[in-house]
Formats: sequence, C-alpha cells, structure tokens
Amino acid sequence: MSTVRIAVVTSLADADLDPDLPLLVDALRSDGLAAEPVAWDADAPGWERFDLAVVRSTWDYTERLGEFLAWADATARVTRLRNPAAVVRWNSDKRYLPELAGRGVPVVPTRIIEPGSPYGEGDFDHADGVVVKPAVSAGARDTARYEPGRAADAARHARMLLDQGRAVVVQPYLPLVEEGERALVFIGGGFSHAIRKGPVLTEPNVIDNLRMPHPGVTVHRPTEAELRTAGAALAASTSPGELLYARVDLALDEAREPVVMELELIEPNLFLGHDPQGLDHLVTAVTAELKSARS
Repeated sequence: MSTVRIAVVTSLADADLDPDLPLLVDALRSDGLAAEPVAWDADAPGWERFDLAVVRSTWDYTERLGEFLAWADATARVTRLRNPAAVVRWNSDKRYLPELAGRGVPVVPTRIIEPGSPYGEGDFDHADGVVVKPAVSAGARDTARYEPGRAADAARHARMLLDQGRAVVVQPYLPLVEEGERALVFIGGGFSHAIRKGPVLTEPNVIDNLRMPHPGVTVHRPTEAELRTAGAALAASTSPGELLYARVDLALDEAREPVVMELELIEPNLFLGHDPQGLDHLVTAVTAELKSARS
C-alpha cells in the first residue's frame, strides 16, 4: 500500500481552520499511506494522481455550489471520491430533509419556500418561534431563530433570501435544543463516536454569521433511541452503502424524542480530537476503501 496516494480534500480558504485535517493526514502517513491535503479549488492539482480523494473541509462550497458540484463530478471520473459525487449533490441542499421525512425518518418539521412561490406571515407563526435558513448553507450562515410574535421579522429574512434566488427552509424552534445538540458520527458503515454541543442560535431575532458553529463540545454517549433515529436517517439517504463517513445531528422534540436536524455527508467536522477511536476508525475505513478499489 506504500505507493497509494490519498488526497484529503480541503479548500484554499479553510485548510488552516480544520482541526481534523492534520490529525487525519498524520495518522494516514503513520499507517504507511502517502496522504496530503489538497484544496478542491487549487489550480490543476491533477486528481488522477490519487487513488482516493476524501472530502473533508470544503466549507466554502455553499457559496460556490455549481462550481463545487462540477468539481465533484469531474473528480469522480478520474479517481475514487468519498463520499461519492451523487451523495455530495443530494446532501448539498436541505430539500433532503422533507425527503427523509417522507421515508419515515423522524425529522424536525421542515417547509421549503421556493423563489416565486406564495407565502405569508402565517408561515412563520409557531408557538415556540421558528428558524429560518437558506436551503444551501453551512455553519448557521444566514440563519436565525425568531421568537413567537416576530413572524414579520422572520418573513423579512425569508424575503431577503428569496430575492437572492435562494430557497428558504422554515422550521419550528425546538426549545430542548438548549439542552444540547447531539452529533453522532458513523465511519465505514458503523457507529464511531458522538459529541454533544451547546445551542448555536443563542441570540434570537438576529442574523449573526460570526457565531461559533460548535460551542461547548463534550463527549456524548447516545441513547438507543438516538442511535435508531440516526441509523434510520442513514438508511434512507442516497447510496448509504457507499458512505465513508457521516454525521447525524439530532435534537429532542417536545416529547423528548430525537429528531434529525441535519444529515452531514459532505464535509462535516468529525470531532476526531475529542475521541481517539474516531481517528482510528477513519484510518481503518480509508484502508478498507482502498482495498475495495483495487479488488
């Protein structure tokens, strides 16, 4: 395996911001593999040189979605891309959430407002308030929660996004998210580890793109219900058998049952520094992926 080359894919803007990146590259190299970080938007990196390209911190893709999806398709034609290009395309737009709900997965209730479609303040009226976000977004960018009675403000937020040609996601705010979001990480088809983090949308009624995306991270031992819900989400996703990694973000609804907030299959932080076995699992999964590619 010493001649195998692995690209750990990042972006020019985010390579220095990814805490998982150096951990993964060093661990792969320690395992005898030729791994290097490569920006997806670098000039002519020659993806055909690599036996495997593992997408990691391509965090600017939401601002350049068409370009990024074209890169994924082109790269998948010359090397093994994980996760696959079809998964990347499907997961890049939060329209996947209603799809999962339609397949019986417990998901936070999600309405998509398309540009040009009718809506009114009543669409933003909920007893606990609502969350408004773009259908293509990451890290809570251009996202806000609105308290009850602030439907007009939520509607203005939606109008701003729609005027930019962006579809809008509207969800009820789940008060129990203040007890912490759960992020369950799956690697190589099996559960690896989990963390709990504090709520992100702590200040209501404002868009704050400088929020910390993962406040107060601690190791979490998921409940059986959380594992079942996360497993159902993965099983209902596109191409579940081809996932090298996945992160399922959960919160508790009013009945204290876990519901899916996000299914992260493109470039999630895997919190490898918070659970050493996660890094070992990922190196093992990458090695298995390479063996599968050569078989």
